[in-house]
Amino acid sequence: MREALLYERLRGGLVRCNLCERRCLISDGGRGFCGVRVNRGGTLYTLTYGNLSAVESRPIEIKPFFHFWPGSTALTFSSWSCNFRCPWCQNWHLSRTLPDEVRGLDIPPGELVELAVRQGDEGICVSFNEPTLLFEYSVEAFGEAKKRGLYTTYVSNGYMTLEALKALREAGLDGLKVDVKGGEAEYRRFNNARADVVWRNAREAKAMGVHVEVVYLVVTGATDSDDLIRETVERHLKELGPEVPIHFTRYYPAYRYHEPPTPVEKLERAYELARREGVLFPYIGNVPGHPYENTYCPSCGELLLKRYGPILVESRLAEGRKCPKCGAEVPVRGPVVAKKPRWW
Repeated sequence: MREALLYERLRGGLVRCNLCERRCLISDGGRGFCGVRVNRGGTLYTLTYGNLSAVESRPIEIKPFFHFWPGSTALTFSSWSCNFRCPWCQNWHLSRTLPDEVRGLDIPPGELVELAVRQGDEGICVSFNEPTLLFEYSVEAFGEAKKRGLYTTYVSNGYMTLEALKALREAGLDGLKVDVKGGEAEYRRFNNARADVVWRNAREAKAMGVHVEVVYLVVTGATDSDDLIRETVERHLKELGPEVPIHFTRYYPAYRYHEPPTPVEKLERAYELARREGVLFPYIGNVPGHPYENTYCPSCGELLLKRYGPILVESRLAEGRKCPKCGAEVPVRGPVVAKKPRWW
């Protein structure tokens, strides 16, 4: 165990965890909602530091980040458990496992970064399960990554506190992909959480200079109503603006949720609604080969970044990240990396 960051000691041996917005009050011997932070004699410890559930080089587009270092790869790693309880979780074997139930990979942050450098990855990414639960390790790994010139990213449900978000930014966080899981009613129903927190963090991250992209998983019978999709598009424009990408991703049955996969036509309607409302870069996800996973110039419609699933097949961006046809600037963070993943 390692002493956690972001907590406060209270009377009677209680501690308050300030890592995520649940801000759990934890008695001596108890754990927070996520199960990875434990109170021992009035000191809060994390059980995930140096206990990794997976380490793998992955294309940045698979996160998905479509406007951040296109074509690059990130050494992606994860821990255990989650502070949400989505019944359709794709990675439930990680998010429903506590760190003291299994021993994963023990890799110090410096060695992890050296592995990324040796493999030729351009960055590192905390993903697979909720990355906030690997907070202390992330802060150290980000510092090491910056020393070696690597970018740093989080794939998150966005439910961290502002204190945690600011600390991650100070440690070097470059990119944040935020999963939006419906409106207020859906957050309460499935996760006993608040949608406002997620949108606040996405907005604040952008204001801090972090690259932000949003994913909306269109879950059959849960988050797929036309009114809810419209509400999400409107909130996206209000909080983040038209240039921030939003991905409408296809759901597949998993874990404890077995409704049919999202019809592709539903995703297409969401994409087209977003375009009509003013979103410049909507996308469809989990439908490899669909034309709506490509990046088009919002001014003239020219194809700029062609993809097949998580693979950047071709870039037609001109120098200065401009459309070669009309000269419009396209917001892309970092260079376009012309390489294919090793497994392709």
